[in-house]
Amino acid sequence: MKRLALFSLLSGLSIVLTGCASIYTAPDFDTYYQAHKTVAIMQFKVSYDPSKLPKEMTQEMLASAQKEEAYSLQQQIYIKFLEREAKNKFTVTFQDVTQTNALLNDASIQYDSLSFYTPQKLRTILNVDAIITGHVRRSKPMSTGAAVAMGVIFGAWGPTNEVNVTVSIHDAGAGTLLWNYEHKLSGSIGSSSEGLAKSLISDISSSFPYKRDRKIKNPQ
Repeated sequence: MKRLALFSLLSGLSIVLTGCASIYTAPDFDTYYQAHKTVAIMQFKVSYDPSKLPKEMTQEMLASAQKEEAYSLQQQIYIKFLEREAKNKFTVTFQDVTQTNALLNDASIQYDSLSFYTPQKLRTILNVDAIITGHVRRSKPMSTGAAVAMGVIFGAWGPTNEVNVTVSIHDAGAGTLLWNYEHKLSGSIGSSSEGLAKSLISDISSSFPYKRDRKIKNPQ
């Protein structure tokens, strides 16, 4: 029975974008567009609807699932950006997330404390021009190893999973918010980090501010 439950969790990979995304671009972004060369992708903050989590779940289990998903999503988003970068779609390059995480670790910055650091502080550590951060708010955990284990043990996960995603870009020098994207997605609990990243990058590609074909108002 547990094997059947595990298969069901892993088999659902569909993700559907619902409604229209809310997108903000700073009025003076063109200035940064021409100056920025390297962008770092942080681990996304991950949170779940507390009302839909089993009472038996410990804080340690919850933290493990959140951290695992955060790193997995960071890696998959980086890969999806690289695929488009290889096609010369963007004017910036993306710092390898392995290097990003190693530099953060060397500076004693852990996942749980990352949100306390300003873009300016991260710039001195990572040596990049801009920082991509994000927040994924799920009704239930996705099918990472920790989440699957909890779902099988507690029988907690239903067939659907709503996901609210926020992605932001800050200038690493001034800390200014340059671009912000918010959207709601829905899909099965089996939705993987790869599936979410693929749907997310596909959706934001048309509005991503570092597109090479962007029409700037005052070219220099």
